[in-house]
Amino acid sequence: MNTPEAWNNDRSDAGSRWQKLLGRGRGRGADAPQAPPPQQREPYPPSQPAGPPPGQAHYSVPTAGRRPPVATQTPPSVAQMRPQPPQQGLPPQPRQAPSPQAEPSPVALQRLRRDLGRSQVIAFINPKGGVHKTTATVLASAAMGTARGGGVIAWDDNELRGTLGLRAGSARHGRTIRHLVEHLDQVEAAGVHLPEHLDEFLRHSSDGSFDVLAGDEDPKLQRRLDPTTVLRVLDILTRTHGIVCIDTGNNVESPNWRTVVSSVDRLVVTTVPREDAAFSADWMLDHLEEGGYGNLVKNAVTLLSMPTPNPGPLLNDLQRHFSQRTRACAVVPYDPSLEPGAKIEFSALRPETRAAWFEAAATIVDGL
Repeated sequence: MNTPEAWNNDRSDAGSRWQKLLGRGRGRGADAPQAPPPQQREPYPPSQPAGPPPGQAHYSVPTAGRRPPVATQTPPSVAQMRPQPPQQGLPPQPRQAPSPQAEPSPVALQRLRRDLGRSQVIAFINPKGGVHKTTATVLASAAMGTARGGGVIAWDDNELRGTLGLRAGSARHGRTIRHLVEHLDQVEAAGVHLPEHLDEFLRHSSDGSFDVLAGDEDPKLQRRLDPTTVLRVLDILTRTHGIVCIDTGNNVESPNWRTVVSSVDRLVVTTVPREDAAFSADWMLDHLEEGGYGNLVKNAVTLLSMPTPNPGPLLNDLQRHFSQRTRACAVVPYDPSLEPGAKIEFSALRPETRAAWFEAAATIVDGL
């Protein structure tokens, strides 16, 4: 399916197509059409406490085997997810009235909770940094895990020191993908005790809605994450979780990146309404199509995230453009709690933002 020539050739009409799109975005007037909106055993060696980080040739990729996910707890009902009234005796806290879409719709929850048949792997991709790839991975995982009652894991597979582990998980230990790789043989041999063994290398989101496999700060680890090792890790994660969300790196020529793309069930293209970010996403889709992944591109989902309160003049044009290039395009609003770039709390989002992420997550799993 893939050849070196297919991965390296450039599409001749990509530049002209993109220039036309940007021209429409810059010149769009007020009347322009709008787009539709366990068993006892010796513990693993301790690790250092988690903290903030310090200041090729073509190959064939085997297919990762999949096993049914382990059973998860019963998903919460819509009523359980609604905010609870204050206890008696306490003064009511002033708050803004929620919008009509402040709660996840029952339809979105039903789409998120349906039986997927087997474990599904979803990769969040864009070779450019700063396009909300990690944010989208965290919030989509939180929405899926909240609706499904667990069974979701987010893996930081950024080869050059990603931040998903710091932004999404509780720092109950400092173990990362590096420690899992070092003990991969032991974990694979755990048999029926695989979930307990794997859990010693995972962090958990603050609300417990999803698990986290953190990335490592050592860039030398990328040499050890060869295609075979990546597939072994994926096999473990798909045997213990119903949905695996992967925050990918930025190098589309990396063997790791290609292995992930060759093994996923759905791609999620993350971008923001900026020319450089959207052009990078569009170029990547061309690159994938030329590499033989046209079906993945056709069935991908694009996530347009708002980094500022003002959407900007390009939003509608980009939404229309990526709706034609991918299966669907979802827009998620700006939220002030995400602006500091610190730990992400799904419950800290505005109600309408949470509702938008439930809808976006449902769009991602539709058709899987």
